[in-house]
Amino acid sequence: MKRIALAEDDVLLREGMATLLESAGYDVVCRAGDAAELLDFLRGAEPEMIVVDIRMPPTCTTEGLDAARAIREDHPKAGILVLSAHVEVDQAMELLATGRRIGYLLKQRVASVDGFIEAIERVRGGDSVVDPVLVSELFAARRREDPLALLSPREREVLALMAEGRSNAGIAHRLWISEGTVEKHVRSIMARLRLPDTGDDHRRVLAVIAFLESR
Repeated sequence: MKRIALAEDDVLLREGMATLLESAGYDVVCRAGDAAELLDFLRGAEPEMIVVDIRMPPTCTTEGLDAARAIREDHPKAGILVLSAHVEVDQAMELLATGRRIGYLLKQRVASVDGFIEAIERVRGGDSVVDPVLVSELFAARRREDPLALLSPREREVLALMAEGRSNAGIAHRLWISEGTVEKHVRSIMARLRLPDTGDDHRRVLAVIAFLESR
């Protein structure tokens, strides 16, 4: 069974998420009320996934984000999904820059059961997931010296979906175009952003970071 740990100080939300995850086939091995309790549990456990709220006691500032950093260092193979009640751009960028198996989701998404479980599964499978509201906010707040200015509108759409963690096949399905067309757009994006010719996965991460920094 898929093992998952939860850290959320709102008891009702925590228990609600646990119920949803158990019904989806997960074994909820930890239901922590704060980051310290979560980290204490993880000293002797290796769950596949961790869901953690950014703001938790005692100060309700960045306890969850700090825990996510520590978890990424101590449990590099675990997927981490961070929840936030508000769009916090700087914190999201810092978190997503740590690599794959990472996600940032607004708490309101939990109400969409299918969307929440899909995000969990994608992060667990190795993707990065970015809440669409955050993607929209980043687009709206781009600086005039936007490094993405050379991209076409369609290439921007493709890059935005890449930032949400979508595969080429997923992007093709969303935009109603062929996977081959998506691949051409991705190659064009890499060329226009002048990204180094490294592994495809690494270049995709660099492209997403360029997108997230363009605000």
